[in-house]
Amino acid sequence: MSGGAIIEDETGAQRMVGYTLDVGQPDRRARCRLVLNERHTNRHGVLHGGIAGMLLDSAAGATASLTVDDSGRQPFLTVSLNIDFVGPSRKGGVTATGRVVGGGRSLLFVAADLVHDDGTLIATASGVFKRVPTGTKSSPENTP
Repeated sequence: MSGGAIIEDETGAQRMVGYTLDVGQPDRRARCRLVLNERHTNRHGVLHGGIAGMLLDSAAGATASLTVDDSGRQPFLTVSLNIDFVGPSRKGGVTATGRVVGGGRSLLFVAADLVHDDGTLIATASGVFKRVPTGTKSSPENTP
């Protein structure tokens, strides 16, 4: 993954799964990158759907953040996330890339694609993301 700002080891989930988040591309689309190993697979030897969902959610949320914060760290909460699993992913790397498709001041509609390094589409997602007001922590009490 080329580009500017790479976020690594920022969250517990990121450290546990081992993905990186690129928020420094000129198109202002965040990219979540993971090189798969046996920790990431299900009993069929392919990428676990929950991990695929995490990558899509992270890329989409960071893409939403980039609309208001060049660092990609302004918190956005996932209000809803719909995922379509298109194909399996085995060994190699995968990248989820987000793109804003609509919205306003507080809610954004963001789509994301998860693609294997060989170009195979693994999954797509569409979601609604809510900006966390400045000075407010994103906690269960503040979730819509």
